[in-house]
Amino acid sequence: MTPEQNTFTPEVAAAMHAELPAVAERTVAAIVVEVPSYTEAFRGDMGRAIENAVRLALGGFLELATATGGADASRPIAPALEGAYALGRGEARAGRPMDALLGAYRVGARVAWRHMSATAVGAGMAVESLARFAELVFAYIDQLSAASVAGHSEQLATSGLVRRRHLERLAGLVLTGGPAYDLVAAAERADWTPPRTLTAVLLPEPWARGALAVLDARTLQAGEDLPGAEPSTERSVLLVPDAEGFGRAALLRALSGRSAVVGPPRPWQEARSSYSRALRAVQLGLAPEGDAAVDTEVRLADLVLRADGEALADLRSQVLAPLDGLGPGPREKLVETLRSWLLHHGRREKVASELFVHPQTVRYRMGQLRELFGNRLDDPQCVLELTLALGAREP
Repeated sequence: MTPEQNTFTPEVAAAMHAELPAVAERTVAAIVVEVPSYTEAFRGDMGRAIENAVRLALGGFLELATATGGADASRPIAPALEGAYALGRGEARAGRPMDALLGAYRVGARVAWRHMSATAVGAGMAVESLARFAELVFAYIDQLSAASVAGHSEQLATSGLVRRRHLERLAGLVLTGGPAYDLVAAAERADWTPPRTLTAVLLPEPWARGALAVLDARTLQAGEDLPGAEPSTERSVLLVPDAEGFGRAALLRALSGRSAVVGPPRPWQEARSSYSRALRAVQLGLAPEGDAAVDTEVRLADLVLRADGEALADLRSQVLAPLDGLGPGPREKLVETLRSWLLHHGRREKVASELFVHPQTVRYRMGQLRELFGNRLDDPQCVLELTLALGAREP
């Protein structure tokens, strides 16, 4: 608009400025009635802040609209724009979506337009100029709305990032076994409600995001530096809340096909031991059966027997020394027969069924073993050592 086309004469501008407080008050009153979610927000300091923001926005518009040389609705003045941006951030901090604020803008634009246009006409603005005036009002509101949306989005992004960092720090503190006081304080900073138990899950990094999507929303994910893990290990650690009993069965189903290793449930402040168990299973090479996750609760014997691989190898060598003179083939058959005989407590039919041989074959092989071991197969200590040595198959 050129200076000649500027319909905001000094008289119109003065009249509108004089009405500004009353228009701001009516605008706020209409917002309280038509946007119920703001009823509480308009009380106290927040209410005064919003009223000031309304006055700032209206004053900014008048300054823009009555500027020499006309008004450019695409360039609202900085203070009003900053105020709208701050309002959007405030809504995000209060945990409210943008719907209420955008609704307030619409109500405010309508009420302000109604009263300001009446004032402008009463002060001498030509009726044919009202369309241009309306265009300026609603374009200005669009700009303020966009600024508030930007502020809201920025606050959500910032607060979300901060919370994710707090959650990662909490997970790291749990995994390193931090003091109870520090754990509780970290949980409060992360706005995280502690569960009864946490269960550690180790799985390849590419599977972590998909797993998180189907697990409890309170599940923690550790950062990149995992205590005790090899630096090159590309694994994620998840700490899943309350996954015991039926919850554990559901957890194992959810992790099917993800190459996961699942530790035992532990009180949440003691979840480091769950992580240690799962990590130990990985380090010992416990492999899943098919797509099923490795459940350390049903692999305890393997974990115990493989805890010291060198000691187990020495035990095998020591207790199986009577077989050293045999060739590889005969030795392997007698070892598997002895293992089955120990695990089935000497029940020949069970041994035969497991080995897919005739019971007489089992009897023959046990005869050979008794010749080689002598009365040691009747010695409880020897039987214990043989059971430990042969209870878990060689990795």
